[in-house]
Amino acid sequence: MKAMVVRELGAGWVEEDVTLADPVGNEVLVELKASGLCGSDLMEMKNEVNYPPPAVLGHEIAGVVTKIGPNVTTFEVGDHVAGCLVQFCGKCETCLSGEVGLCRNPGDTVRGEGETPRITDANGQALTQGMALGGFAQEALVHENMLVKLPDEMPFPQAAVLGCGVVTGTGAVLNAAKVQRGEAVAIIGAGGVGLNAISGAVLAGASKIIVIDLNDETLETAKSFGATHVINSGNTDPVAAVKELTDGYGVKYAFDIVGIGATARQGYDMLDRGGTLYQIGMSGNTFELASLPNIFDRKAVQGVFMGSGVPKRDIATLADLYLNGRLNLDDLVSEEISLSDINAGYERLKDPKVNRVVITDFS
Repeated sequence: MKAMVVRELGAGWVEEDVTLADPVGNEVLVELKASGLCGSDLMEMKNEVNYPPPAVLGHEIAGVVTKIGPNVTTFEVGDHVAGCLVQFCGKCETCLSGEVGLCRNPGDTVRGEGETPRITDANGQALTQGMALGGFAQEALVHENMLVKLPDEMPFPQAAVLGCGVVTGTGAVLNAAKVQRGEAVAIIGAGGVGLNAISGAVLAGASKIIVIDLNDETLETAKSFGATHVINSGNTDPVAAVKELTDGYGVKYAFDIVGIGATARQGYDMLDRGGTLYQIGMSGNTFELASLPNIFDRKAVQGVFMGSGVPKRDIATLADLYLNGRLNLDDLVSEEISLSDINAGYERLKDPKVNRVVITDFS
């Protein structure tokens, strides 16, 4: 089959013929119909966080089941599915408590040392399967725990984006923060994940959805997704503006989608007493806290990974919300491209008017 492979860090993707093993155990073979271009894969291509080259990256996938392993119990050939990068065993204490993102045994979803690799190149060399999905290819071999069955009427491009940006943004609001109806929220960063956080705030019934970004075009898009107030932090102090919009108190919930030290600081400073900053962006930068005022104000900082929920439940629910006209996914899919056009697709994502680029042509 054809796949786009990262051979050298920072050198982009190259087209190659690769081979997928037959499914064993709980593995499911999926013919891909859509695969989204996410910033996490671009970061891996440039810097190798967890998946060294040569690698097949890509983790926002949707397609049709074509073959299943002998131990698979939740899927049949012909099922329409979407994938999610959360690896969980489903058996440990954290999984059984609903915290699958904190699974003790995520390695149960991949093949171990000494086993035949899932993906090999034309010379028989093993290729790293990015995020245990490897979705920049015509097919993907995935553990059944990382797939969600969807209604046949769910369009594949919209299904693909559910498994990362959508479940992360909406889940941060609905699962991690559990925003209550009538509350005010601040969302820093109105890219793909930020737009989905807005959607989550709309679903939660937030009274004020304050969105902060540096780009006016991006902020206009935020309005179309449900932002009630927008702030361009390039020409306005976002902390002062949020305080002004909330009678001087600040918000109980701030979501930092950007993830740099400056935005984390802003998010924390725009909190009301007892509020929480939810960190979603992954730059690795930090900010300093003074313990004494933090103790009296009882503010908190909480990390959010993939929406802090249960992907199999949440993605299915989000698909139903979309099909019932309550979740905007159509405007997330800005452009559709072919598999061989990944490099150009990532260039297109630099345009603030482009929310998500999705591969839909795998020929």
